[in-house]
Amino acid sequence: MSAVAKDAAPAAITLIEAITQALAYEMRNDDSVVVLGEDVGVNGGVFRATAGLHAEFGDLRVIDTPLDETTIAGLTVGMAAQGMKPVAEAQFDGFVYPMLDHVICHAARFRYRTRGRLTCPMVLRVPWGGGIRAPEHHSEANEALFTNVPGLRVVLPSSPARAYGLLLAAIREEDPVIFFEPKRIYRQYKEVVPDDGEALPLDVCFVLRDGTDVTLVTWGAQVKETLEAAEALAKDGISAEVIDVATLKPLDFATIAESVAKTGRCVIVHEAPKTAGFGGEIAARLAEECMYDLLAPVERVTGYDTHIPLFRLEMKYLPSVEKIVAAAKRAMAAG
Repeated sequence: MSAVAKDAAPAAITLIEAITQALAYEMRNDDSVVVLGEDVGVNGGVFRATAGLHAEFGDLRVIDTPLDETTIAGLTVGMAAQGMKPVAEAQFDGFVYPMLDHVICHAARFRYRTRGRLTCPMVLRVPWGGGIRAPEHHSEANEALFTNVPGLRVVLPSSPARAYGLLLAAIREEDPVIFFEPKRIYRQYKEVVPDDGEALPLDVCFVLRDGTDVTLVTWGAQVKETLEAAEALAKDGISAEVIDVATLKPLDFATIAESVAKTGRCVIVHEAPKTAGFGGEIAARLAEECMYDLLAPVERVTGYDTHIPLFRLEMKYLPSVEKIVAAAKRAMAAG
């Protein structure tokens, strides 16, 4: 390799390319890491998240499975219990339901069941969310199902850099991680992401924008609209702080509470249905622990309590910049 090529700055990459980059880095540096799922091998995955991995690492480490999510989950738990670090793909969020038995009844309980003698270092990658004009079962926002399960980490990156760093951390984690990937922004924009193997911390929120008037809390694909809403609010003289939760379980509530103590107002944004969505947990914690800091009721901007509609209506279902701005202004008016 020439000196010029060696010193060249890394190219900007998409979120899906950052996923591939993280998988390849960890597979090169840890022989116990294997990838498995439907079409992840020769085909490179339905979203091409595993493109090129089969050619580099071969059949024994990039495993094409049958179209059987229950078997994929069972294999993943078994390999993890025996000292490997499997990274399984659910292919689509709506395909994860047959996996729940193995994930909830076994993966999440290994440490508890064996009093710490065994762990289950597995990652379940789940392409997540709406906005890609997909049919039924391909656009679910079902993260709240997993946040209710003790023993699981639930991670949801919102940018190429955070996808790379958080996936590395998830693979290195000794306990099971559900790693939701917002497929609406898989290829939406690019960032420079050095392939240096530097993981980002799990279990922390990221403050993406400082503000003094209202706290906007969100995760996944909605980070984009929330940042745009903060820009729109700034034009009206409202200073919005934006927090990317990133790891939903365990929740870094301290960062959210610190922000709300400063601003006195909070808007929570997520595309999952409103009832029993994870935003309700954050709102409840604010009511329990930050009541005297709040100047206005907590607002939630969410999906509706319906199945996500087909593509003609799905963008009306998802939180929009306009809905977020309106909620923030209601909070400002109330306080």
